[in-house]
Amino acid sequence: MAGFWGKRKREQEELHAQDADVARRAQIALVATDERIRVTTDELAFADAELGPTSTKDLRDALESVRTHMSEAFHLHQLNHDDIPDTPEELRTRNARIVQLCEWAEELLDDRTAALAEPIERARRAPEIIARVRADTARLRTRVPHARETVQRLAARYAPEALEQVESNPSEADQLLGFAEHSATVAERRREAGQREQANLALEASTEAARRAATLIDAVETFEVEALRAESTLAAVVEESREDLMAARSAPQVPTVTTAMSNLQAVLKTLPAVGVNTDPFALLSRLRDANSELDSAISAARERAARVIPDMAHVRHAIDDADQQLAVARSVIAGHRGWIGADARTRLAEAERLRTNLDHFLGTSASTAITIDDDHREQALTFARRVAFLAGEALQLAQRDINSSRPPGGDQWGPPGPGGGRRGGGSDLMGGLLGGFVIGSLLDGMFD
Repeated sequence: MAGFWGKRKREQEELHAQDADVARRAQIALVATDERIRVTTDELAFADAELGPTSTKDLRDALESVRTHMSEAFHLHQLNHDDIPDTPEELRTRNARIVQLCEWAEELLDDRTAALAEPIERARRAPEIIARVRADTARLRTRVPHARETVQRLAARYAPEALEQVESNPSEADQLLGFAEHSATVAERRREAGQREQANLALEASTEAARRAATLIDAVETFEVEALRAESTLAAVVEESREDLMAARSAPQVPTVTTAMSNLQAVLKTLPAVGVNTDPFALLSRLRDANSELDSAISAARERAARVIPDMAHVRHAIDDADQQLAVARSVIAGHRGWIGADARTRLAEAERLRTNLDHFLGTSASTAITIDDDHREQALTFARRVAFLAGEALQLAQRDINSSRPPGGDQWGPPGPGGGRRGGGSDLMGGLLGGFVIGSLLDGMFD
């Protein structure tokens, strides 16, 4: 008994210590959050001056929401210290709620002020950014004439469709640079007029325009390098393609291989003569696709040649055997519905499903199919054998269920014969059917 009371006392002391810790945390959190609200209010005023009220709307809304919910926290704290006695549970619940509200307020204000940190920093550095944009535009303008010359030089070497992606880049870059300079001037004037929000928008537009102009000019020079590389690669791929065509003659000459060879030869014939403007990227893509088609066709043909393709008569026999066994199993189970369990029914259902899938696989009724192409024979044989196996299992399981359901001293076919012997019937018939399936399986194996 002393041990019980000692344990109870320790638990109460631990609970009191936890309550005291939560109460202390609630008081500290209230003070910290209230101070954070005051600091954030000052930051909002500064952000309004730098960015304008539209950009700071999210922070303003967050502050309003925090003030609303913190009034609840202060009210709860007041209830903890009024003259009305409170139970420990009430104090514990209130303090936990105060801590929760303060943590939520801190997280919300952190998120909103962090989102404004970069725009504020950019606004503070506006004069420096404007100067950098003007320096960048001046430097990029010196590159525009060279980009125009490059496009003209490329036009003398490559087809117009190859230059579509870069031929207008110098003109577009020139326009963007003019827009960047104008936007920088607008940003400067709006900032001097105290219109910080409009100034920041103009500054963002200016920096983005200068960045896009640089990308367009760089793309011209990159295109020239990539085009030269594509020409060099094209010559190597052409030589490789001709070698592949020579090697393909020793591959099995099935329709897919001969078609792929013809396609590759057609692509090689479309290659322009020396001195004719070309699109090396398009030619290289077409040649690679034709090469890949030939490689895939040869690989498939060699793999198929390495396999032993079942004879059509063998496949035909397997399908007929599967249909026969399925028909017998279906007939036996349908004639003894009340005695057949779930296992036999499941095997029969699965066999019928696979038999339907075999028809879908061949695209016609397998029972009437006269020919099956080489690519489908092996799979059709597998389907048929699986159907036959499941039908045989269904029949065996059906026989088990029938035997277990037979009344004592008799069978499903009639009363015992003279002398206690069984009259020839169910078991003999089932045995004959199963024996026929065994013989059928042996005959089927002779075709392997």
